[in-house]
Amino acid sequence: MEGQDEVSAREQHFHSQVRESTICFLLFAILYIVSYFIIRRYKRKSDEQEDEDAIVNRISLFLSTFTLAVSAGAVLLLPFSIISNEILLAFPQNYYIQWLNGSLIHGLWNLASLFSNLCLFVLMPFAFFFLESEGFAGLKKGIRARILETLVMLILLALLILGMVWVASALVDNDAASMESLYDLWEFYLPYLYSCISLMGCLLLLLCTPVGLSRMFTVMGQLLVKPAILEDLDEQIYMITLEEEALQRRLNGLSSSVEYNMMEMEQELENVKTLKTKLERRKKASAWERNLVYPAVMVLLLIETSISVLLVACNILCLLVDETAMPKGTRGPGIGSASLSAFGFVGAALEIILIFYLMVSSVVGFYSLRCFGTFIPKKDDTTMTKQVQQVTGVHSNLPACGRTCSPRAV
Repeated sequence: MEGQDEVSAREQHFHSQVRESTICFLLFAILYIVSYFIIRRYKRKSDEQEDEDAIVNRISLFLSTFTLAVSAGAVLLLPFSIISNEILLAFPQNYYIQWLNGSLIHGLWNLASLFSNLCLFVLMPFAFFFLESEGFAGLKKGIRARILETLVMLILLALLILGMVWVASALVDNDAASMESLYDLWEFYLPYLYSCISLMGCLLLLLCTPVGLSRMFTVMGQLLVKPAILEDLDEQIYMITLEEEALQRRLNGLSSSVEYNMMEMEQELENVKTLKTKLERRKKASAWERNLVYPAVMVLLLIETSISVLLVACNILCLLVDETAMPKGTRGPGIGSASLSAFGFVGAALEIILIFYLMVSSVVGFYSLRCFGTFIPKKDDTTMTKQVQQVTGVHSNLPACGRTCSPRAV
């Protein structure tokens, strides 16, 4: 009987591992497909050639898609865990959700941490250096030469980062034990380096989120149709039409030799057309869309922003005056044991809404910063390199870091 029980336990463990692996693979496959279509939506179609650079672009595209899928999975893990916990509390004995257990959730968190480290330290640097590589001078050009140059660059980058961390550790904590711990690459160095990068991400998040919260009202105001209060849209459209016709006549009358004035006039005409399109859209909008949707969305944004700020203030106050609110090293109750919110399912749903709202606000705030505003992806017009115009007026392709590409890439 004991042998049969042991075999049965081993079979259950095996089936549980197979089920969890299958679910993780299916979830990642869905994220990868969605990430691929997102990148294909913004990637410039003219970059697709059939040569060596095209193969390099495909490999970089695969690595970028994999990284985006891992990032999306890491971002969605917290809402997924909250939803899973509430579902298990609501239906504890349901046969069809037995696969949704604590082992699966912990496994997803471990996989997200593992692949995040892999993407951060290996795949993303490899994709960047591989895209910029040409092969060492004197070697035969080809994919192998570019891979060799990429690997050498990765090794040099790893040595550079290791030296910087060593110097920083010597300046902060000049202790023999801390210096020897840096030799432990897997148990200490990589988690320490990942924590430092996570700290930089948190600082960037603290900078982007308030900016995004303030910009959300402006962004939604541009996307939605505002109420037409004491406005005559017909008169505005008539005036903007006259201005468009005047600019068109002036543009037709300019000589082709006056290139600077023509470019300036074309840009002004494009701005006028954009303004005319917005006015026509406001005129065609229904009364419900103008007078109900816009105020409701603005009130909802105000409520969500107020709740977010209030929760942050309460958590900071609890951390300052209550020692029990500090994070502990011990593991709390397992998933499905207790609700994560004091208000039950309603509180959990509110937390998920606030999480997504803060995510969107952080992205909006990130692209609203002056130093990152030029990296906003454009539909069918986003490349691996950034196209800028030099002072001489000659167009050349530069990567996001500003390093000049090879003549072949240009």
